[in-house]
Amino acid sequence: MDAYTGFAEVYDLFMDGVPYEEWCGRIVESLREYGIDGGLVLDLGCGTGSMTELLAAAGYDMIGVDASEEMLELADAKKRSSGHDILYLLQDMREFELYGTVRAIISVCDSLNYITEEADLLQVFRLAHNYLDPDGIILFDLNTVYKYEEILGDSVIAENREEGSFIWENYYDPQERLNEYDLTLYVREQDGRYRRFEETHFQRAHETEKVLGLLGEAGFEVEKLLDAETGGEPRKETERLFFVVRKK
Repeated sequence: MDAYTGFAEVYDLFMDGVPYEEWCGRIVESLREYGIDGGLVLDLGCGTGSMTELLAAAGYDMIGVDASEEMLELADAKKRSSGHDILYLLQDMREFELYGTVRAIISVCDSLNYITEEADLLQVFRLAHNYLDPDGIILFDLNTVYKYEEILGDSVIAENREEGSFIWENYYDPQERLNEYDLTLYVREQDGRYRRFEETHFQRAHETEKVLGLLGEAGFEVEKLLDAETGGEPRKETERLFFVVRKK
């Protein structure tokens, strides 16, 4: 089954521990540091629109791109509730197309780890370069090799709540740097019964130096590289990196 089909229904439920507001504050701070206090901003891999909504509330004109129709349906429901004028596009980030340029591009929640081929990641960066204003920047995060090797590895994660539950069986291949996790989901119906979904997700543990090289090849300069959880300098134990990248 395609990723984020059944899981889309309970994604926000099980992601309620993600510090979206804290991350949004850091993103807005970085945008303003580069003189971007308004205008068009693209959210690549926007999912259910949680970060897209926060940035819209901060005054940015948001565009969200995601390859999951189910996730975008939930994002659209949030938009109708908030009243924000957000444009959502059902597109693969490796082939996304916009009507014009944007001032900045963001991508959070390890969306780019789902790009498992280096050639495809380079293509994403090249498209980003093409659709950015001359003074535009990209802000994105990536799970680190350390996280896949030392934190996730070969493990099982399970969580049970009244609205639904999941079992996450994780497998990591250190030679290929490829992470696979098999999700078994139980989503509660209105009549009290549970529907079962099964999904398989793949992510790549991209080496930092390789990512920096791809960014340079696509025409970018890296301004900052931070620990996404602390906002400080990366450490050996950093699990998620936050990149601030400027178009040359």
